Amino acid sequence: MPYRADWCKTAEMVPPLSILITGASAGIGAATATALAPLGHRLVLCGRRPEPLQALADQLGALAVPADVAQPADRARLLERTAAHLGDVPDVVIHAAGAFALGPVAGDEANLLERLWPVNVQAPYALAAATLPAMIRRGSGRHIFIGSVAGRRCFPGNGAYSATKFALRGLWGVLDEELRGTGVSATLIEPAATDTPLWDPIARDASPGLPERRAMLRPEEVAAFVVFAATRPAGVVPSLLTVRAER
Repeated sequence: MPYRADWCKTAEMVPPLSILITGASAGIGAATATALAPLGHRLVLCGRRPEPLQALADQLGALAVPADVAQPADRARLLERTAAHLGDVPDVVIHAAGAFALGPVAGDEANLLERLWPVNVQAPYALAAATLPAMIRRGSGRHIFIGSVAGRRCFPGNGAYSATKFALRGLWGVLDEELRGTGVSATLIEPAATDTPLWDPIARDASPGLPERRAMLRPEEVAAFVVFAATRPAGVVPSLLTVRAER
């Protein structure tokens, strides 16, 4: 069965939304943008790779803003361009940008946590902190965070990555409490291993316990849940969604 944005008919009934998607040049972010565009939503796409990002934006009729969300100056520029294009903060912010690396904690000379933390934790925290005040004043808005199974289960070699995803789960949990009654919501989607370009540099022979990529979730399968969360009627909050593949 193909995974399309119209898998749930209520998604088609929601008025057009303004949506910012980070990590939109590939993987779950790109699949989410591709699913949302046919429903008439106004999209701002952010990613580090200008060429594929612009190509996707041209295809979907979206605004492309090349930026590295790990960099404060890039985040500020992204928010400025988004506000200028939309006239306000977005209705929905989808935090799909992510960094991934494997390695044991003992003897970590690659400083994996320092590499992953700015993308996986600081960026979503900062973007939420910057956009939530206007959302709360408006009385509407959604933040959707793409977590990971590694944010609730521990696997060997996942010390740095898991630390960031557990932290993201903590950020979502606090926002889930802080935003109650404001009309603004936070959703955490935690997929199992998903076949995205993040896996390309991983040497499978060095990590024999990893799942086969053909058995992983596909980006469009996860994107279907993101579309579901983004397009719920006002007053309906899909707070926590976990997704796994059974093949």
